Amino acid sequence: MTRRSCAIYAVGVTCATLLIVGIGLFVGQVFVTLMHNRLKKELVLVEGSRVFESWKRPPPPVYMEFFFLNVTNLNEFLQGAKPEVNQVGPYTYREYRYKDNVSMVENGKKVSAYNTKSFVFLREKSVGDPAVDNITTVNIPAWAVMNKVKGSFWKSTMVSIMMNNIGSGLFTTRTVDELLWGYEDPLLVQVSSSNPEVETIFGLMYKKNGSNDGEFIYHTGEQNYMDYGRVETWKGQRQLTFWNTNQSNSINGSDGSAFHPLLNKNERIYIFTPDLCRSIYMEFEKDVEVKGIPAYRFTPPRSVLASKEENPANEGFCVTPQECLGTGLLKVSPCRKGAPVVASFPHFYLGDPKYVAAIKGMSPQGQHHQTYLDLNPTTGVIVRANKRAQINILIGRINGFAKTRGLNETVFPVMFLNESVVIDDASAARVHKLLLIVTLVSNFPLIIVGLGGILLLVLIILLVRARKQKTTAEDDTSYSPVNDKEKEDPQNGTYIGLTPKSDPQA
Repeated sequence: MTRRSCAIYAVGVTCATLLIVGIGLFVGQVFVTLMHNRLKKELVLVEGSRVFESWKRPPPPVYMEFFFLNVTNLNEFLQGAKPEVNQVGPYTYREYRYKDNVSMVENGKKVSAYNTKSFVFLREKSVGDPAVDNITTVNIPAWAVMNKVKGSFWKSTMVSIMMNNIGSGLFTTRTVDELLWGYEDPLLVQVSSSNPEVETIFGLMYKKNGSNDGEFIYHTGEQNYMDYGRVETWKGQRQLTFWNTNQSNSINGSDGSAFHPLLNKNERIYIFTPDLCRSIYMEFEKDVEVKGIPAYRFTPPRSVLASKEENPANEGFCVTPQECLGTGLLKVSPCRKGAPVVASFPHFYLGDPKYVAAIKGMSPQGQHHQTYLDLNPTTGVIVRANKRAQINILIGRINGFAKTRGLNETVFPVMFLNESVVIDDASAARVHKLLLIVTLVSNFPLIIVGLGGILLLVLIILLVRARKQKTTAEDDTSYSPVNDKEKEDPQNGTYIGLTPKSDPQA
């Protein structure tokens, strides 16, 4: 066997081996499975893991924006006109969040932590000074007290007299700082004299600066990667007690800070939110890209806050059969000490149009009022998020309070918030690096197939060249008899003499 034949043989064997191995590995998804198993082991909530420190202290900056809905025609509304509001904001705060008192429990299978948040005002990102700017809105303490005593003629009469004596009305004008972080309410002071358990300070964010929501216990994801970050208990409870059915009281999903890797577009993302006193779910909407990182956008569908007629599963969130609100609303009074607080998306986005029509100045737009999560599907990392919610107060006629006599039941907007985050550049670079490794390792069989394809081309070229050389050699060599007649050798018989091919033109 010549050297050229050996080379062709070696190239052919190597080419076939690479193609067979590469195609086999690709079809069997061997390296993809290997990489996915590696991710499942790396992305766990245990000391020393790739994500544990960033889970405890998330590096991307979080911003909290507050928008107030200022009443502009109060006197006319109290006389029967449609209420009119104008949006004032944002008042922006940098939100610092970290997990405190982190400890492993149940032999390292779960992790306990407290979610602590603090807020620092950012004047450059705000429309004004919260210590100076005034907002006219619903007098929430007054409505909370009136709802608490309704049905009792004696208590209603006493509260009505108190309100008249101290000049406490159905609406109030306060600074943004007071509405957010608290002020001493004169009516609450009066009530607390006979009921010391009543807090005299009221604020929408009162006691939420530098505080936490209670102890959470999370799954680490070691036993099952799908449980990564999933809440096991909150304040020692596996089930809530606010609602009327086990399904409504279920604590499902994560707390919104961590999601399992290897997401797919068909799954529902569950999030437990203490602010809403319930779990909500989000569904895939579209593919997006943030800082070059591919992501799936998940958003809450209309069915999350749909009426019981539209979504029977939501019947458990009705406080009573008579207090079942329409689509787009959730009455959270069971976890707000009975106050008539109603949660919705900003400007009643995804809600029944009648709530939008009842308030002049409402203009729901998905771009500004939709809640969404952009998650990288490979790692589950949050690359961008906007959590948007509106606080409303249910107002209307209450027996025993003459001031409410001319009011129809109205879900009155007070304020909405936008909690937003975008992945920082350093974290984005780490995600890019990890995704590059995942891509290279997962596509290694294709690299092998590519090498096999290159060798196949080399083999074809070698075979063609060998064929040409053989043909040329045959063309350069012929045979002819020595004489016109073939001579016979007496001993060796007939023989043929090889001579160069003669030129017929010669």
